[in-house]
Amino acid sequence: MTRGSDTVVIGAGIVGCAVAYELARAGARVTVLEYGKAGMQATNAAAGMLAPLTETHAPDAMFRAGLQALREYPSLVARLEAEARFSVEYRQTGILNVAFDGEDAARLQRRFAWQREMGLDVEWLDGALCREVEPRLSERVIAGVLSPSEACVSNQLLTLALQRSAEARGALVRERAPVERFLRRSMRGGGRISGVIAAGETFACDTIVLAAGARSGQIAARLGGRVGARLPVRPTRGQMIALGGMLAPIRHVVWGPDGYLVPRANGLIFAGATVEDVGFRRRTTKDGVRRLRAMSRALVPQLAAATVHFEWAGLRPGTPDGLPIIGPLPAHPEVIAATGHYRNGILLGPLTATWSARGILENDWSAVPEEFSPARFASGREP
Repeated sequence: MTRGSDTVVIGAGIVGCAVAYELARAGARVTVLEYGKAGMQATNAAAGMLAPLTETHAPDAMFRAGLQALREYPSLVARLEAEARFSVEYRQTGILNVAFDGEDAARLQRRFAWQREMGLDVEWLDGALCREVEPRLSERVIAGVLSPSEACVSNQLLTLALQRSAEARGALVRERAPVERFLRRSMRGGGRISGVIAAGETFACDTIVLAAGARSGQIAARLGGRVGARLPVRPTRGQMIALGGMLAPIRHVVWGPDGYLVPRANGLIFAGATVEDVGFRRRTTKDGVRRLRAMSRALVPQLAAATVHFEWAGLRPGTPDGLPIIGPLPAHPEVIAATGHYRNGILLGPLTATWSARGILENDWSAVPEEFSPARFASGREP
């Protein structure tokens, strides 16, 4: 059987579901193909932070995109909650980024200086003021930066809301449908991509969006070896734990030199995350959990008495230059990359979808920073 759509989106994480949502809102026919369960790969493993001021270290394209995404989140959340009729647990609680020693403090001070110069809402705190904000913080904390505008969201509920709202507008989401191969209009292998075969079924389309996270590079390789069809995306494992068994000792997200603590609406504290180059091995390790527990105790000593309710790991989609890849592939302009967001998929997923929908529907990619273009890899050399 052959199904027809205007666009096939490969991947049903937050980026893929957001792209489907924006396209369906505009009246396009969309099919989403997910090799596993929707929202259950890197999206499910994230902590849900919306933290461009804390995550980035220079006022570059990534920082500007993150700020734009953060500012657009409240209106997206309001619209999605009205459509899906459930909360996605968006909370603008702010982030407290703390230092344990002079080197940590100097690094925070440098970032604080240029962000204040830009007129951003950040506040420098000494150790005592940090503990006024979060009384359970360690006495080791000597300074910190509070960014009240940063927020967090339930990545799982947000992605579910995007999926359901897209489906309500006619989008088809097919789970357990791994892509087997691409279809071409030319039988000689060099023609325009005209669809995919997934789980034994044919899906014809005009445009394909590659939003498969860490597996995007593997899927793009099936386009063939032509220059301009390369997506150098590789997995980086991140392990996390959920701590509970007590009243949550913090109200803000607390970010330290070796990790972060995220209070969730259900009373648990998410602690993360390791950064490991181990290929596609998506499992936790005793050493990883041990390090996360030690990091948690160092920030908030009371968490030494917490219990690990569960542990998990995800595969972040990284790129050689640490920037996402968004836009048409030079060798196949009908194939759109929307991947490589690394630690910022939850923050940048909806904005990537807005950019991608505009590009697909209006052929206008002007909003996407040039630094994010797939063309930077067209020569086969990594930037």
